[in-house]
Amino acid sequence: MNMMKNIIKQFTIEGVVEEIRPLGAGHINDSYFVLTTGTSPNYVLQRINHSIFKDVDALQNNIQRVTQHIRKKLVEQGESDIDRKVLTPIKTSNGTLYHQTPEGEYWRVMLHINNSKSVDDISPELALVAGEAFGNFQAMLADLPQPPLVETIPNFHNIEVRLEAFHEATKQDLAKRAEGTKELITELKKRAEEMCRAEQLYREGKLTKRINHCDTKVNNILFDENNKVLCVVDLDTVMPGFVLSDFGDFMRTGANNGKEDDENLDNVFFRMDIFETYAKGYLQTARDFLTPIEVELLPFGAKLLTYMQAIRFLTDYLNGDTYYKTRYPEHNLQRTKAQFKLLQSMEENYTQMCQLIESL
Repeated sequence: MNMMKNIIKQFTIEGVVEEIRPLGAGHINDSYFVLTTGTSPNYVLQRINHSIFKDVDALQNNIQRVTQHIRKKLVEQGESDIDRKVLTPIKTSNGTLYHQTPEGEYWRVMLHINNSKSVDDISPELALVAGEAFGNFQAMLADLPQPPLVETIPNFHNIEVRLEAFHEATKQDLAKRAEGTKELITELKKRAEEMCRAEQLYREGKLTKRINHCDTKVNNILFDENNKVLCVVDLDTVMPGFVLSDFGDFMRTGANNGKEDDENLDNVFFRMDIFETYAKGYLQTARDFLTPIEVELLPFGAKLLTYMQAIRFLTDYLNGDTYYKTRYPEHNLQRTKAQFKLLQSMEENYTQMCQLIESL
């Protein structure tokens, strides 16, 4: 507590700190709620995971540029209560966007958005609102001035790079698990060429990269007490990418009837009701800046991101579980099977998905 109080003192906050306590259960950064006395604002203190985000300067500069641009748009739109509708990074007394301790830890502070909540359970009604929120987020950032944002995790959604790692893992077979997964490996390799379609179109100049959120889960949206959207949060992975990736990542998580690692594969299937309402909400707010090919590829994005995650889980399994945390020896294999089952369900519904996007 004393250590964190010393860290918070490095930032230009208002009021006197009364309490600092853990906030949420983030998988990457450690977050703390900072309560101040009286009517002063409250804050969020975060320790940045430097092993994942190696260029903290670029990370924080990305977030500053994005939040300033959104804030400017909200002012132009005449929005009220703007501090609840976009994240507000707080600078240190030296004017920097983070504080580095002598031990080499990186810390940052943001305004806490009071009377806000996140949700984990999805419904068609919530998918509609989430689609509008993420579409609006991309739309507001479509005209962010140059230079491009930095890739905070290089090649994060680059399927060709993920496939290189996968092929290397099957070749090396470090954990001697390739024999037992031969069928899965064959099925995934069979789809590899199709899944590189977006990267190929990008090289041909037919597909562009835009500013993406790159973690479009429903719990990365904050709602007010009346269940109205306040803002999109968790901006660490905001960087250039294909809009179909952001669309597809929501489908991979939000439209899966089962869990990412479901042990009962009968639970795992693609929910067309979620696809339909999310797509409707997304296109309502994003269609003005999207090109025809971007719209056409939205259903492909769902397949691509699900395939990519299956590749990542199986790569880690073949390498001996060195990246993802696992609860039991076959956990990464079960994750792969669940993602592959979801992919197969998407393939069965693919014609209907494409027809629905065309009708919207």
